[in-house]
Amino acid sequence: MERNFKIAPSILSADFAQLGQEVVDVINSGADFIHFDVMDNHFVPNLTFGPVICESLRKYGVEAPIDVHLMVEPVDRLISDFADAGATFITFHPEATQDISTTLELIKTAGCKPGLAINPDTPLTHIEDHLESLDIITMMSVYPGFAGQSFIPEVLEKLSLTRKIIDDAGENTFLEIDGGVKVDNIGNIAKYGADVFVSGSGIFGTEDYRATIDSMRNELSSI
Repeated sequence: MERNFKIAPSILSADFAQLGQEVVDVINSGADFIHFDVMDNHFVPNLTFGPVICESLRKYGVEAPIDVHLMVEPVDRLISDFADAGATFITFHPEATQDISTTLELIKTAGCKPGLAINPDTPLTHIEDHLESLDIITMMSVYPGFAGQSFIPEVLEKLSLTRKIIDDAGENTFLEIDGGVKVDNIGNIAKYGADVFVSGSGIFGTEDYRATIDSMRNELSSI
């Protein structure tokens, strides 16, 4: 089956002084999704942004799917806020909720597509237990908290196992990789089963977004 790869620049590495134009530029350069890394300085040791940024980008005219990755605890209260602000996907960490099923249902009821984010040391049992309810799985290839980290290669085996879980169940769940993705490793990562690629500094840290995304597509074309 032909794989439909998606590239999702993370605005954590964008220039916030001109965020609206940065997002428009990266979409016009070939990006598929826009990725939001939402951190609360509690669940992870950093503080980023909330729903108002998502809402502002929608008002600016951004129509691309917005992929919200909640690194917050507790997670449930923010779901309706991000849904109202225009989120498409909302993912959260199993460790950040008292009941995974309840949180997934909250996301779905709010009109968004639910997902789980899996840290390098988080067991895959959470995916196996809830796969039918997941539209997206975000496999973390760094420990969440900061942009610009290096890819953890040991995650590739876990990524491959997750791809097998999805395929064996006959699901169409997106398998996203988040952390340290760049032109020089995206092709190899794809071989292990990812089909959505979050890249922050790997895109926003380059001079020519179109050239970078085209190079990523070229690496993916041989998979």
